[in-house]
Amino acid sequence: QVQLVESGGGLVQAGGSLRLSCTAPERTFSNSAMAWFRQSPGKERECVAAISWSGGSWWYAASVTGRFTISRDYVKNTVSLQMNRLKPEDTAVYFCATATTSDSATLYIAVADYNYWGQGTQVTVSS
Repeated sequence: QVQLVESGGGLVQAGGSLRLSCTAPERTFSNSAMAWFRQSPGKERECVAAISWSGGSWWYAASVTGRFTISRDYVKNTVSLQMNRLKPEDTAVYFCATATTSDSATLYIAVADYNYWGQGTQVTVSS
């Protein structure tokens, strides 16, 4: 079982920033596309940001474009999500996920594309 370890969630006021991090085992990180999803009560899990295995391609949901930035560190085997100008509607549990792939450039944004998930970290944005 692959374990993804997330950190960085918390409570912040609207307009503030948080940085989420997720560390994966090297054998998983080295051949996986990665993404951050979020889920709020009563809603489906949605992808907010994805990055390719190579790190050269990325995708953002329209609701976070211009505010969130996804990045990956190949030395630390970590994928991060920098979240700026947070809004109350960003409140959710955030999950990192990995998708094993042989294609270094492809992005994946569907839940079904991902085979390993973190435990989730709560982000709460107060108004």
